[in-house]
Amino acid sequence: MAKAKKITKKELQDLVEPHKKLNDLITSIGSLETRKHSLLHEVGLLNEGLEDQKAKLEKKYGSVNINLENGELTPIETLQTVK
Repeated sequence: MAKAKKITKKELQDLVEPHKKLNDLITSIGSLETRKHSLLHEVGLLNEGLEDQKAKLEKKYGSVNINLENGELTPIETLQTVK
């Protein structure tokens, strides 16, 4: 039986190293995408909570702007209030 031909150790190394780097990068991208998904989910939950809080405040105080530094309320001007 004939001996199987092989590429040189250098040629093999030139294939294996970039292949390993590529796999590492793909794994890193997967980790980043998973983290991104988690963060987007957290953003969604925070937005829902914020919208609920805004609705409660609007029900209590009406349509007003709220200064987030001091809590001061100012009416929202509409065409009717401008008259």
